Amino acid sequence: MTREITTHSAEETIAFGRTLAELLSPPKLVLLRGDLGAGKTTLVKGIAAGFEAAEEEDVTSPTFTLVHEYRGPRANVYHIDLYRVDTLRELETLGLDDLRAEGGILLIEWGEKFPRLLSERDVEISLERDGESGRRIRITS
Repeated sequence: MTREITTHSAEETIAFGRTLAELLSPPKLVLLRGDLGAGKTTLVKGIAAGFEAAEEEDVTSPTFTLVHEYRGPRANVYHIDLYRVDTLRELETLGLDDLRAEGGILLIEWGEKFPRLLSERDVEISLERDGESGRRIRITS
């Protein structure tokens, strides 16, 4: 299944992320693709809020910490950034298999660096800029 939508502001991207919480049932791995500034973290703000795991303003990029955990009543949401992870050994130290086994929602930025992460039951979301503040979002599952 492929679904595509265009949002016209950060607020619309967050609102769309909230609706995705209804479609993503744990455990789920979601690969987020897009260039720097494409809106990946903005979308995660909405998904985490949709799962009641975090307030939108509390969600920040995990670029330096690599993993942010947001605990919610329906699911724990893990926001993971692999931009600075270069080797399989570094990837393995993050314990993603354990997080997945716990039944959480894993939202992984830059996961395409490690193709083995994605299986046929996972979801891929691609984001690309569309003008000044618009984003074209494509979901493939």
